[in-house]
Amino acid sequence: MPALPPDTTLLHLFHAALQAVDPARCLPPHLPAPATLDPNGRLVVIGAGKAAAAMAAATHAHFGDRISHGCVVTRYGHGANAGSIAVIEAAHPVPDAAGEQAAAQVLQAVHGLSAADTVIALMSGGASSLLALPAPGLTLADKQSINRALLRSGANIHEMNTVRKHLSAIKGGRLAQACGAAKVLTYVISDVPSDDPTTVGSGPSLENLSTPDDALSVLGRYGIAVPERVQQHLQSAACRTPVFDHSNGQRPPAVTVATARHALDAAAHAARALGLNVWILSDAIEGEARDIGAMHAALAMEIARGQGPVKPPCVLLSGGETTGTVRGTGRGGRNAECLLSMLHTLGHQPGIAALAGDTDGIDGVEDNAGAWFAPGDLAHAHARQMPIRPYLDNNDAWHFFKAIDRLIITGPTRTNVNDFRAVLIQPPV
Repeated sequence: MPALPPDTTLLHLFHAALQAVDPARCLPPHLPAPATLDPNGRLVVIGAGKAAAAMAAATHAHFGDRISHGCVVTRYGHGANAGSIAVIEAAHPVPDAAGEQAAAQVLQAVHGLSAADTVIALMSGGASSLLALPAPGLTLADKQSINRALLRSGANIHEMNTVRKHLSAIKGGRLAQACGAAKVLTYVISDVPSDDPTTVGSGPSLENLSTPDDALSVLGRYGIAVPERVQQHLQSAACRTPVFDHSNGQRPPAVTVATARHALDAAAHAARALGLNVWILSDAIEGEARDIGAMHAALAMEIARGQGPVKPPCVLLSGGETTGTVRGTGRGGRNAECLLSMLHTLGHQPGIAALAGDTDGIDGVEDNAGAWFAPGDLAHAHARQMPIRPYLDNNDAWHFFKAIDRLIITGPTRTNVNDFRAVLIQPPV
């Protein structure tokens, strides 16, 4: 098969990954048959996250009129028609008043349920910001301030959500507690390395195994100053995690319906169909985005020299969630920064192209899903007097890739299994 242009190949793999984790495709096979629900009970659908609207639409298509009522919250611009299930939009990654109000509506939706009732909880990445109901005694401003500090600190998603769980009136199992005697079925699209469902969206409908001391430890580790009332809350009895009784089967384990591994496996299948050898590095890579980019570049150069476990033509695939410690004033999410670091490390190495994108369609807070580059792009940038180092130092990858027309614009995908990276290595022509 003749080799396709690098951008065609890379974008084809990215879209194959996105299709595999589309809620309309991956959620329905896991939902219970309507006939298995208690005929005397109500079916309530709640949820939050960047995939919440699409998950709600798929759930409504599955259950139809069997649904009594429902409410989910998603990021601005990520909404969809979910029939009788209300879809509310709020801010991400820093929560706003709309998220606070939406969290209160979600709690109201599960008020007064009985043992005959069933709650379907649809959780995906982003729910931590979107369900922004402060714990008693705290304010939305408290949560916003700490959230901003965590986002800039370089803390990973497990650490950030450990803190968020203990500052909330709804996260860390408190939403499940509000469901009372009802049966709670949780379905998760995972955006976190290791796919721990209690970390996704800070686990509103699942048991929380972290402690307030764990939250304090994270804040101290990253030198994040907190108001005295937040310190007092984390040291109070009110901050203790809800304890669940598992003996009655009302809190079954979550079902994870899509993960980064599913996306990578789909991309690998598509790559092999194009005649490429494939090496999936990992679906759980964490660390500084620029360091991960440099690592991918080093592996690609080794393979281009004829070393390594796969031979060109081939593609390296990886997922997970990198972090970006912000030191500059530029624009760009972690995927664009990872890719820019990769290009910087590769230099003028021929035969290597790459793509890095966020599967939710939004890289950080920008309008792009990520970016890509092809062999020769570094020379093209140099000809335009665009050395990479200043862009990296200023966390300004967005402007670099915008200038050379390499941004990937998908719009909201309404799914989210976090980072996707593909490095294409072909013998130089």
